[in-house]
Amino acid sequence: MNLTLTPIRFKDRAVQEFGNKIGIIDGDVRLTYREFGQRADRLSNALVDLGINRGERVAWLGYNSHQLLEAYYGVVQMGAVLLPLNIRLTPEEIAFILNDSETVALFYNQDFAPLVAALRSQAPTIKHFISLEEADGLHYESLISAARADFKPPPDIQDDDLAELFYTSGTTANPKGVMMTHRNLYLHALQAIAGHKPDDKVVQLHTIPLFHVNGWGTPHTITCVGARHVMIKKFDPGEVLQLIHTERVTHFSMVPTMAVALIHHPDLEKYELSSLEYVGLGGAASPPDLIREIEQKIGCRAYGGYGLTETIPQLTFSFIKDHLKDLPDEERWRRQAMTGYPLPGVEMSIMDADDNHLPHDGVSVGEIVVRADNVMAGYWKLEEETARLIRDGWFHTGDMAVVDKEGYYLIVDRKKDIIISGGENISSIEVEKAIYSHPSVLECAVIAVPDDKWGEVPKALVVLKPGEAITDKDLIDYCRTKLPGFKIPKSIEFVDSLPKGGTGKILKKELREKYWSGYEKRVH
Repeated sequence: MNLTLTPIRFKDRAVQEFGNKIGIIDGDVRLTYREFGQRADRLSNALVDLGINRGERVAWLGYNSHQLLEAYYGVVQMGAVLLPLNIRLTPEEIAFILNDSETVALFYNQDFAPLVAALRSQAPTIKHFISLEEADGLHYESLISAARADFKPPPDIQDDDLAELFYTSGTTANPKGVMMTHRNLYLHALQAIAGHKPDDKVVQLHTIPLFHVNGWGTPHTITCVGARHVMIKKFDPGEVLQLIHTERVTHFSMVPTMAVALIHHPDLEKYELSSLEYVGLGGAASPPDLIREIEQKIGCRAYGGYGLTETIPQLTFSFIKDHLKDLPDEERWRRQAMTGYPLPGVEMSIMDADDNHLPHDGVSVGEIVVRADNVMAGYWKLEEETARLIRDGWFHTGDMAVVDKEGYYLIVDRKKDIIISGGENISSIEVEKAIYSHPSVLECAVIAVPDDKWGEVPKALVVLKPGEAITDKDLIDYCRTKLPGFKIPKSIEFVDSLPKGGTGKILKKELREKYWSGYEKRVH
């Protein structure tokens, strides 16, 4: 009998081997893995009863919750495709995603009811709008309680069937759908388990939103090994500390901005945090000083990691290799803040502009390329863009790095003009288009500049049309009408001209140099 490489097997294993264990904690809700499995099965039957077919997209607009964790199995095991939405996107971006994906059902928290009301006329393919809280009409609990408790997945689900679809901001204004197959998700989880070595003693706090590539894969890895999920609606430093204290959390992940907020919380010393084994840092580069502060103030190790939505997501971790375990603290912190080395099953290298492999000498700078079972199947409806980035079996990340003699990668710059601020991807081109649309603007360039709180933030350099006069506040206020808050430039500088190359392309590298002078790398 051929077994399909599918994450559905992780839920089945948890039910069989850890059915009586409390596997999910979400506020006052405490579910055993058996209860969790039954709820996921009821969700599958409910979707079938609604007439949702194999391959159709089911979207989710909401916070971290046990319901979303159930959807990671309940939607996928009946053959549909789960599409978690980034709640920080603009209504226009969300409407684009729903239409581009031809979503047929949308689950949502009541906080987003006004947005959903507007989407009803903007997303004509959606047949079912389902509230996650009790409300007039169809809502989650009534839906699954009316469905049968026993469910058997279709026997013909294939490894390469689409299971999840995540949209990521790229270098164009419109988000791109990253296609994730059953095989991608299954093998990524096994790679992460082989690298991180979690077991059923782990208590994982879900501080990362599960719409960010399923919270770095944790719905699958934690369920597979029978560990415990602790849900938190959204990151709040005080609530995080309280949950670590009361639920004896062993692991959680943060972007650097979260870590800064946590270690500077005024009540930090009031909480018992000794259960923590280590925390993971990703989404943006972490300075060694942050690693040091986490260890000294929280009392556990902190390690960096790296991945992209397109790699579903994790590629590397910065654990200290055993033969380096006696490094002085300063050197150890430096390594733990690096991009790290590949997980088992991930092949990585750096290439030059002609796709030639470069030496791992700690000096040569090249684009990170990767080939692995967790590289996406491609971009939804974008075959040319897929072919541009996956060449000869290697996925080209757009991130520039060096690799030292111990195999540790360090990202030093970005080939593509993506700004990562507080763990969120911001397309500089999208911000530029918003600024360019102002009638007084002649030219502009948006670059990343270092920021102590957010890692890096967008800054706009603007050339005005002759005779025009506006203030930076005027232009920022204008951007508020075009962009979500996290994409708005934090500063605007008016200049007489912008440096250009021979083809007329604005030289952003030259613009960035002024602001990054003195930094070891061009990401913060």
